[in-house]
Amino acid sequence: MRIAAAYIRVSTHMQEELSPDAQKRLLSEYAKRNGMILSNEFIFMDKGISGKKAEKRPDFMKMISMAKQKPAPFDVILVWKFSRFARNQEESIVYKNLLRNKCKVDVVSITEQTGDDMFGKLIERIIEWMDEFYSIRLGEDVTRGMVENAMRGNFQSSPALGYQVVRKGELPEKVPEESKPVEIAFKKFVYSSMGFLEIARYLNSLGYRTKKGKLFEARGIKYILMNPIYKGWLRWNYRNPDGTKKSKDDWIIVKVPKLEPTVSEELWDAANERIQLMSKIIVKKSKPSSVKRHWLSGLIKCSACGRSLSTSVHTDKRYGRTYTNFQCYGYLKGKCSISHQVSEKKIVPIVLSMLKEDSLKKEVPFEILTDTKSSDEISIIKMQLDKIELKELRIKEAYRNGIDTLDEYRENKNILSMERSSLQEKLESLSVPEEEIKADMPNRIKSVYDIVSNESTTKDEKYAAINSIVKKIIYRKSDGEIDIYYYYS
Repeated sequence: MRIAAAYIRVSTHMQEELSPDAQKRLLSEYAKRNGMILSNEFIFMDKGISGKKAEKRPDFMKMISMAKQKPAPFDVILVWKFSRFARNQEESIVYKNLLRNKCKVDVVSITEQTGDDMFGKLIERIIEWMDEFYSIRLGEDVTRGMVENAMRGNFQSSPALGYQVVRKGELPEKVPEESKPVEIAFKKFVYSSMGFLEIARYLNSLGYRTKKGKLFEARGIKYILMNPIYKGWLRWNYRNPDGTKKSKDDWIIVKVPKLEPTVSEELWDAANERIQLMSKIIVKKSKPSSVKRHWLSGLIKCSACGRSLSTSVHTDKRYGRTYTNFQCYGYLKGKCSISHQVSEKKIVPIVLSMLKEDSLKKEVPFEILTDTKSSDEISIIKMQLDKIELKELRIKEAYRNGIDTLDEYRENKNILSMERSSLQEKLESLSVPEEEIKADMPNRIKSVYDIVSNESTTKDEKYAAINSIVKKIIYRKSDGEIDIYYYYS
């Protein structure tokens, strides 16, 4: 009598499938009729799992691993249909060849008798191809249906923090108590200029927890602030199966009037404008940040000679702690007579305090650094505008002197007017109004402060952020204070 194993699988789509219990019963009856021994030890079952990827089916992989033993503990694997074994023809062929040729374990479908001859193998390949084709078509149909549902504003995902699904198929309802940390997060981020990490700590200190009952983290706060459900919109197709974010072009975001928002659209938009600003921090073109010992390297200057304060790393052997010291490069080389030695423990809090203070001001002194290429373009456009003025004088003279008719004069004047409008539009796109820059500068400082004050931010990210708005920091050893010189580009 042959020893048999049984593999049972039910995917998430059950249109044509038998339940696990029904499959188990049919497989047991088949084994008994054909003189096979099938024990519970060798019954493998994957529930609610697609057959496209073998590595995502734990019991399938366990069965294959056992079949590789020498000798194999069973002689044949029974399945209700070949589609239960795999929906991917390539994987089906690989694993069947492995089992049949190397492990001497056969794979038998109890409802699709194909035979052992060449014709039978051909029929089995055709069945495999049809199973894969059906899986692809089914996936397309399901996706198409979900897209249509999303476009109609139907809810088809897990409810976010602050919402719960009361009746299946209907929109989630707001849970007032659960929505409180969400409201606090938005208000603290927009009105109090708190960063993601600060908000997470604040909510945790108040005893609030996530949907899964865990502590809040910085990335979780960012996800909450960017989720449009909180302003009454539904978003679908946001992430890939592996958790990575999809391209914005693939997202479906629909406003749903019947969905109760947690915050106003104005507050949500303000929060996301600030997040966008934080993400647009431009890395200053200089020495790679990975070479720098500290994120303030190269920025802090000696108040006596103006040279940069170089860094040195020290290790406290007693406590095993590593820390960075700053000292005037000129002083180390004997070219400056005043020591400006300061540890990162002292200088970093001073810098963070000054950044936070400046971010709350209405106006901050700064220097506008114009890009050379943009400056050249502006000069060329201004020259072209001057030429248009000369051309207008000439066509006017040509009309007065009887060289051009009134219609010709009007036509030429319209052409020049269109040219002027086009050039002025280009000039406006290259030139940012100074008042607009002044209003934007505190926001930029605020965004940089959020990044450099966040403990989870890397050194490279902090370096890129601070260098995007700070030209230099003058440190005065005498009174332990600093002056930050900002720039806008």
